[in-house]
Amino acid sequence: MPVFVKGGADGEAMRPERDGSEAAGPAAVACSNAGLRRATRRLGQLYDEALAPAGLKATQFGLLAQVRQLGRPTMKDLAAAMVMDLSALGHTLKPLARDGLVALEVDPADRRARRVVLTAAGRDRFRAAARLWREAQARFEATLGPDKAAQLRVLVDEIASAEFGASFAGRPGGTEAGEAVREE
Repeated sequence: MPVFVKGGADGEAMRPERDGSEAAGPAAVACSNAGLRRATRRLGQLYDEALAPAGLKATQFGLLAQVRQLGRPTMKDLAAAMVMDLSALGHTLKPLARDGLVALEVDPADRRARRVVLTAAGRDRFRAAARLWREAQARFEATLGPDKAAQLRVLVDEIASAEFGASFAGRPGGTEAGEAVREE
């Protein structure tokens, strides 16, 4: 587990201590971001392995699931639901579009916007992967325990929320980064 030691009053950078001791500074603090990223990488690897027979990565499966849930979302709405920026979403969609699993269609109400549509091949691939995902999910629950797994989902949903992001950044009212705060 990464442990960082707070820098001194002279503004020295935080530096890791291998043994977790406080010898190099006044207080050791476990880094929440580093721990979550490490756990996310591990879980991503495990789910990628589980979904490999369906030809999808966990991120791709999650994207197909979100499109399926939202119907025909605009790219902006899908990016917001996935907590991604538009360029990252576009990068993630490219192989799915190339493989014919999703299509990007012009929004008839706003020709500047694109809607993401799950194709018939995408629905078939999603169904095949969903069976594998359910098996992986059951293994996750059995390994971590159902109570801890449920608590984890609540916590990560809270962290992924706009309200958490706004509170962390000191913005009132749950606004996303870059979104204007209007006072009336």
